[in-house]
Amino acid sequence: MSEPLRIASWNINSVRFRSAIVEKFLREHAPDILCLQETKVVDNDFPHAVFQRLGYRHVVIHGQRMHHGVAIVSRVPLIEERRLDWQANGEARHIGVRLPNGLRLDNVYVPAGGDIPDRALNPKFGQKLDFVERMTRWSETLAEPTLLIGDFNIAPLESDVWSHKQLIDVVSHTPVEVEALGQLQAAHGWVDLGRRFIPAPQRLYTWWSYRAKDWAASDRGRRLDHMWASPDVAAAAVAHEVIEPARSWDKPSDHVPIITTLAL
Repeated sequence: MSEPLRIASWNINSVRFRSAIVEKFLREHAPDILCLQETKVVDNDFPHAVFQRLGYRHVVIHGQRMHHGVAIVSRVPLIEERRLDWQANGEARHIGVRLPNGLRLDNVYVPAGGDIPDRALNPKFGQKLDFVERMTRWSETLAEPTLLIGDFNIAPLESDVWSHKQLIDVVSHTPVEVEALGQLQAAHGWVDLGRRFIPAPQRLYTWWSYRAKDWAASDRGRRLDHMWASPDVAAAAVAHEVIEPARSWDKPSDHVPIITTLAL
């Protein structure tokens, strides 16, 4: 059997501003591949040197100035790049690659959706639902072994949020979003690796608001970041970790990294 493959995902909320904690994460946890969301940098300004000196020589980026942006950095070769416009307006929210072993990685940053969970009153919410719908249509035709990774901006289960009762009308946990995500999952038989290894109703969060004076004490978290696998890929998954201490690092993101280990 080949060496296990460790794949990480992290909404970094500006890769240049937080390059120090990206380097700390890579040195301490050493994933083979890191998928980043919300890089907030145009391609020409991406901080390649941080990754090169740590051995992450394979980099694919889809950047945008000040907003959005996704990237995949890797110690193993990345081939066959794809940039899909699920937002239908040119925003940099997806990048996909294929590994030499045939595995596809699709890294996505789903729109947050604004503050009002009503398509008529809030066009951003409609854009979010349409984005997930386009992902669903793509999933229906997907025949290759794939990992769908990233910030989905939806916490589907009651135990994915600090208070189901208080957040049921808050964007990211509303019934219409949860239903849309369920349809996406069913479209390809995606396996939610986070909940495979940390089953509900156990607490599982990946995001804590900057508004909390003490994020750990209040622990008002949500699970917005996900790793989903095609059924045959899920069978090779042997571990899944959430790196919660990263929320307390210097100049932290409001998200923390997640890591899945595959024995392919």
